[in-house]
Amino acid sequence: MRVLFHVQHLLGVGHLRRGELLTNAMARRGMEVTVALGGMPVAEMPFANAEVVQLPPTHIDGANFKTLYDAEGEPITDAWRAARRDALLALYEKVRPDVVLLEMFPFGRWRFNFELVPLLERASRDKPRVKCVTSVRDILVETKHAERAARGAALAREHLDAVLVHSDPSLFTFAETYPHAGEIDDLIRYTGYVTEPAERSAAPDNGEVIVSAGGGAAAGALMRTVMAARPRTPLADRVWRFLAGPRMAEDEFQALAALADETTIVKRFETNFQERLDGCALSISQAGYNTVMNLLRAEARAVVVPYDEGEETEQWFRSERMGKMGLLSVVPTSRLSAESMAAAVTEAWQREAGTRPAIDLEGAANAAATIAAMAGGAGE
Repeated sequence: MRVLFHVQHLLGVGHLRRGELLTNAMARRGMEVTVALGGMPVAEMPFANAEVVQLPPTHIDGANFKTLYDAEGEPITDAWRAARRDALLALYEKVRPDVVLLEMFPFGRWRFNFELVPLLERASRDKPRVKCVTSVRDILVETKHAERAARGAALAREHLDAVLVHSDPSLFTFAETYPHAGEIDDLIRYTGYVTEPAERSAAPDNGEVIVSAGGGAAAGALMRTVMAARPRTPLADRVWRFLAGPRMAEDEFQALAALADETTIVKRFETNFQERLDGCALSISQAGYNTVMNLLRAEARAVVVPYDEGEETEQWFRSERMGKMGLLSVVPTSRLSAESMAAAVTEAWQREAGTRPAIDLEGAANAAATIAAMAGGAGE
């Protein structure tokens, strides 16, 4: 069974990691996965269990999503779009997939409709043999473009066989952030949350404070504030491990690294992130999908600072609800200071360990099983 998986990241690396976890789960079921990678390569996320085909890459400047740039740093043009569309369609013809798997579209990634609508239209000519599926996280970013939300439902009805929502509906339903969910209710399949598998090496307690920020493109203020807050916390004498992220600006990373000492470790990235969290004393991070699911898997004490620049609402929505459930402590970006961070660390550290709500964290395996069943049981 062959799967063509379109993966596009722009700001962080959460989409890439979630894509890797889904790819690994599909590979474990014997599926042949080809990843059409649309962002700049990230060496730390190699998609080792797939064949990776690099499309002409695009990226953004900082956190500004309004303009896309090509590999040379120039704004993309209509000619660039046409060339990339043609490259993606040529890849479809080469792979001849049984399943086309998209990430977010048509519920996000609208800047890539120039290639994704033609891909769906091409795959539709091979139906019913080919199935078209979209992979969507639990919470959509609030949009000011109501017409796009409506168009997404229409495209889903026209082209998709399933919408895999990587959420547990006991925590978040798709309808909470997508107003047209009722129109495609028959397509929605809740998979549970996608994170590291439960069956993993047991990690010894390391007693560290893990400070992370995903890709790191917007991590500077968080890292600096945590450094300043540390002496005011009851964990000041522990080892603090700062994982700045592969996309943190080099000058910011070097300034952070200059503060390292015997109990202050500064790195960009570690492949055993889940293992670090499994044994940590406490985690401090942003509130992206992947990191929060890592925290739930580890059952770690945690403080989160949801990223909320521009039109980003996803992290705040997730962290606010989980904070009310007692799963983590939340510091809004607008209130981020050494004092507020130290207070949140103290609160999280002193919180009594209680019974946690049961949340489905087997989203990768469940999604792979759903895809296999849709394609006639291939990969069973």
